[in-house]
Amino acid sequence: MCERAELLRALDELLQPERFKDYGPNGLQVEGQAQVGKLVSGVTASRALIEAAIAVGADAIFVHHGLFWRGQDGCVTGWMKQRLALLLAHDINLFAYHLPLDAHPTLGNNAQLALQLGLVAQSQFGEQALGCLGQRANGQSFASPQDLAAYIEQALGRAVTLVGEQHKTLRKIAWCSGGAQSYFEAAIEAGADAFITGELSEPQAHYARECGVAYLACGHHATERYGAPAVAAHVAAQLGLVHEFIDIDNPA
Repeated sequence: MCERAELLRALDELLQPERFKDYGPNGLQVEGQAQVGKLVSGVTASRALIEAAIAVGADAIFVHHGLFWRGQDGCVTGWMKQRLALLLAHDINLFAYHLPLDAHPTLGNNAQLALQLGLVAQSQFGEQALGCLGQRANGQSFASPQDLAAYIEQALGRAVTLVGEQHKTLRKIAWCSGGAQSYFEAAIEAGADAFITGELSEPQAHYARECGVAYLACGHHATERYGAPAVAAHVAAQLGLVHEFIDIDNPA
């Protein structure tokens, strides 16, 4: 067991949210009981995750996508009421870290995605240096964009949307997990042969074709399901907590 404040302090010290300009509040989003013994991690604070956490006796939930975002109207109705009602009724703490969780150099989403894909980062690029540029850890190239797409599909267990140059050896690989479409132009400027992220928007398909850089959309959830359990397991071990990762499937 540990104090809620001790868990918050450990997460803040690890993820350093003050370094980031983010789209919502990082840290403790919903206050629950003061003592924490079991920590559940997940990608998004959905009702399904909250219900699953209740079922396994969680005192706290740690996620990448929390409940509150810039631009919300502030009304506690519908799905927001349902999620908050469950958390409050069961006195469960909700901790959420967005960009700080993406960016942690070893435990974050981008670092853990690289680990899953056998990539090693050599530099960062883009806004707040969230994008990573590197190569395969074994030093080899991918024979083609199709080769890279097949490799990712096997590693992540998900179909990949590939757009762009189809006959090109790939050595310099850029990646940024989740909805990082807007980082594609910066990846091109950084010299990438291919860019891996979660989602594809209309403009990026044209950039890929016109610039000769392969774009691989691998799923928002699929590229961001590794950071939360890595951070939660690290902090749980540090504080003597029980940790369980619950992966709520998401086709997005």
